[in-house]
Amino acid sequence: MTLDIADPIPVIGTDRFHLRPVRRSDTGLLGHYASDLRVARMTSRIPHPMPPGAIEAFVTRAMNPSCEEAIWVMDGSSTELGEVLGIISLTKMDRGQSEIGYWVAPAFWNTGLASEAVAALVAANPLGNTAIFASVFQDNPGSARVLTNNGFVYLGDAETFSVSRNAHVATWTYIRKL
Repeated sequence: MTLDIADPIPVIGTDRFHLRPVRRSDTGLLGHYASDLRVARMTSRIPHPMPPGAIEAFVTRAMNPSCEEAIWVMDGSSTELGEVLGIISLTKMDRGQSEIGYWVAPAFWNTGLASEAVAALVAANPLGNTAIFASVFQDNPGSARVLTNNGFVYLGDAETFSVSRNAHVATWTYIRKL
């Protein structure tokens, strides 16, 4: 499946940062944050330890117009928060739906950045979705609050494989109809 976007990934503004497309210059900070076990453990796809070339491959994929996923960097450089605060993405599904995923660098945890990024992406609805799904690990209630605070409704329990944990992890699944 390919992501059919007529225009390049748009820049989406918030009060404290911008969501912008990934740039090659993000490689260092993305590698620094994504290689942190605290970040990797709360995602299904980030490995730990980070293998050589993994971040470079991620950046290359994110910059590819035919990528299945629209990926934004949370960039706070305009408000002196930092150039890379985290990542947020939409993976296109069928029937006008996407799955949202995000992580925030540990230095910015509990600051509302994830909630602000999700709110901005949902409001902009850059893929013209009719619904957005999300799943979070059950041992990450903060991420679940981000979703519920942004109007996502609980659908049920499931599990998914976490590369960094090398195990299946219980998840909560949510939906936001648009």
